[in-house]
Amino acid sequence: MDMGRESRWEKDAMTVEIVFALMSATVLAAVIFAVAWSFALALGLSGSAEKSVLVGGALLGAVAGVWRLVRVLRRFAEQRRMGR
Repeated sequence: MDMGRESRWEKDAMTVEIVFALMSATVLAAVIFAVAWSFALALGLSGSAEKSVLVGGALLGAVAGVWRLVRVLRRFAEQRRMGR
């Protein structure tokens, strides 16, 4: 096998890791938004206060989701470089 080519196992492992990273990032973002939404409901906020909390929750969820995605994929790349 060529040194520059990846085996089928490596491609499958990469695909699984990408799907895991996407799914875990999505779940993390959804949980953070749900917490913000329940916070707005529990406090009985309305109008611009509710909108601000929801927008803040959406932004925080998006940032946390991207952070999780990058973290998982970087960890996989490091392990791959080390030969694990």
